[in-house]
Amino acid sequence: MPDEARQEPPEEQDARIAELEDNWRRALADLDNLRKRYARELPRELEAERVRVASAWLPVVDNLDLALEHADSDSGAIVSGVKAVRDQAVEVLRSLGYPRYEETGVPFHPEQHEVVSVVDEPGTAAGTVVQVLRAGYGEAGRQLRPAAVVVSRTQE
Repeated sequence: MPDEARQEPPEEQDARIAELEDNWRRALADLDNLRKRYARELPRELEAERVRVASAWLPVVDNLDLALEHADSDSGAIVSGVKAVRDQAVEVLRSLGYPRYEETGVPFHPEQHEVVSVVDEPGTAAGTVVQVLRAGYGEAGRQLRPAAVVVSRTQE
């Protein structure tokens, strides 16, 4: 205890202790209220996020419905339409923070790539992605799914 506290009369010390206990109890009550408010608001925030994500996908579903309606039409137009819908879906994922990546010729990175196969690839440095079998989505530290890749092996 500081020297001044030892020199305070017992009544003042008791008052100071009571004040500190009161502040402590108020802080506990504030914390409890914060926890209760968070518990009330969390389900609303989760629902709002679900609505936002589902709404982002609705145009993709609408365009797939249109493609199915025209399935008996010109097959070239159908393929073109399906590619446009895929691009739209990729854009939705990008807007949600998961950009698509499917680059070849880049070094293998364990956080972004899942090795499916290893091949001898003359003229290519070992550990280079030579083929992407399934695109990956996300960024460093925020992966939705790694890319499934074929990697060049160490050349001896």
